[in-house]
Amino acid sequence: MPRRVRDEVLRRVWDEVPRRVWDDRAVTTLLYLVRHGETDWNAERRIQGSTDIPLNDTGRRQARSTATLLDRRRFDAVVASPLSRAFETGSIIADHLGLAAPATYAGLAERSYGEAEGLTDDEVRERYPHDDIPGRESRSALLDRVTETLAEIAIRYDAGSVVVATHGAVIRSIVNAAAPGTADRHSTPIRNGSVHSFRWDPERFHAELVRFDDPIDGVSDGPGRYAFEYQNPLERRG
Repeated sequence: MPRRVRDEVLRRVWDEVPRRVWDDRAVTTLLYLVRHGETDWNAERRIQGSTDIPLNDTGRRQARSTATLLDRRRFDAVVASPLSRAFETGSIIADHLGLAAPATYAGLAERSYGEAEGLTDDEVRERYPHDDIPGRESRSALLDRVTETLAEIAIRYDAGSVVVATHGAVIRSIVNAAAPGTADRHSTPIRNGSVHSFRWDPERFHAELVRFDDPIDGVSDGPGRYAFEYQNPLERRG
């Protein structure tokens, strides 16, 4: 995250969050990023992006399964993307964990794919053979807004553990920023309901997300669910 952006986040959160006793120790927050459950467009391999598509019954079952898995840990809050598929996933998890309904953050919304949203891979290839899709959000713009938002969440819930219900491209961008190339390998498929954990330590790690790898991650991303890049082939291209 650029220093000017980081400083602005710190200033804003400092102004909004009730004053605490702040000392020289690093603030370490654990963030558990959860991909939302399945939707009908996931099942049809249609590009969703910023289009608000709700969970289907399979997606709700996946959210309940993830909630049961997360119950092995203690959490302080659940937050979510404002898109209904992520918000409902977060709400199912929060209810199971006995926590308040998720606060929403616009910066956690899925990457926008512009004119490709609602299309299948074949339809995208036919309409945009050169991959020049109008309105598609760049990877760098996505990473900037997501990192800024996670910074705000981490500072707001300093020294806590937070479940973040969000989306495939959001998680992919953060995984690759923390461990370059990781999410491009088959070993990190980012399935519906999967968990990817990070540690936020602004003093020791220069305000960057650092891969935490709770064992829950591997359990949640096991076989039996389709991978994000199978459901959204555009992510393999740009």
